[in-house]
Amino acid sequence: MKTKQHTLSRRRLVQAAALCTLSALAAPVLAQSPWPAKPIRLVVGFPPGGTTDVMARVVAAPLQKALGQPVIVDNKPGASGNLAVGEVSKAPADGYTFMVAPISVQTANPHLFKPALNPERDLQPVASLGYAQLYLVVKKDLPVKSVAELVQLAKAQPGKLSYGSGGPGTQMHLVAELFKQQAGVDAVHVPYRGAAPALQDLLAGQIDYYFDPATGFSHLREGRAKLLAVSGTRRSPFFPDAPTLAEAGVKGVELGNWFGLFAPAATPAEVVARLGQEIARAVALPEVKQRFAELGAEPVAQDGAAFRKTISDEGRLLAALIRDRRIAID
Repeated sequence: MKTKQHTLSRRRLVQAAALCTLSALAAPVLAQSPWPAKPIRLVVGFPPGGTTDVMARVVAAPLQKALGQPVIVDNKPGASGNLAVGEVSKAPADGYTFMVAPISVQTANPHLFKPALNPERDLQPVASLGYAQLYLVVKKDLPVKSVAELVQLAKAQPGKLSYGSGGPGTQMHLVAELFKQQAGVDAVHVPYRGAAPALQDLLAGQIDYYFDPATGFSHLREGRAKLLAVSGTRRSPFFPDAPTLAEAGVKGVELGNWFGLFAPAATPAEVVARLGQEIARAVALPEVKQRFAELGAEPVAQDGAAFRKTISDEGRLLAALIRDRRIAID
C-alpha cells in the first residue's frame, strides 16, 4: 500500500512540475501580446469644441484605422490642463492612456500653479501634432496701423491701454507679457474664461488689443478688427501679408501654440515609437491638414526627441518670463 501511495505521490509531483514549466514558458508569450490589444484613451484637459479637443478627435480617426482598436477622446477639463496631467501621469504605463495637450502643461504650468505638478518627470512626449501662431489684433477704431504705432501709443499712455487673454497663465497671456517686456510698454491685463469672450470684447471695443489664437480669422478677413503682426519666426500661411513681430520691430516674441501627445513616463519605448510613427502618417493626410487649417494650425509631427527639445527650449524662456514678470496662479 505504501509503495502504491508513494508512486501516486511521485506521479503528482511530476505532473505539477510539468504544469509549472508550461506556465513559465507561456508567461513570456502572454506578456508579449501585440499592442494594441484593447481601446486606447486620449485624455484632453479642456472642454469639447476647443482647439485641443478638435485636434485630438481629428487625429483619433486615422489612428483608430491604423491601429485596429477604438481610440476614445476623454475630456477632463480643469486647472489649465492640470487635472488631465494628474490623471495621465498616474495611469498605468501600459500604452493605453495618453494625453493630448498644448505644451504649456510642461512649459508654463509647473511655474504657475502651487502646489506644482512635475509633468517633465511624470510624462514623456510622444510626438507633436501641430503648431499655431498667435496674432496681434487691435480693435477697429484704435488709431494705429502698425506695431510701431501701437508701441508709440502705449508708451505715450502708460497703463492706459488694455489687452485681453483667455485667462491667467494661458499662452495668450504669456505672449502678451513677453510682448510688453520686449517692447518696453505697460498695459492692463483683462483675463477672460477662454479666447471667445476675449474676442467678443475686442470686437465690441471693450479692450484695445489681444493675441488671438487663430479664433478670429473670419472677423479679420471681414475688417471687424485689425491684424498688426504674428508671433513666430516666419509669416503666417493664412495671412502672408502680415509681418512677424520681429519684422515689425519687436524681437524675441516667437512663442506660438504647440500641441502634442504625451504618455506616462514609463510607457514602453516600442509603444511610444510606434504611436509616434502613426501620428506622423496621420497629420500628413490631406483631410487632417484641412481640418487643422480650419483651426489656424499647421500639422507638425516632431518625434519624441525633437518635441522634447522644443519643450525644453520654451520651458526655459517661460520660466524666466514668469519669474521676472511675477506671474502666479494660486
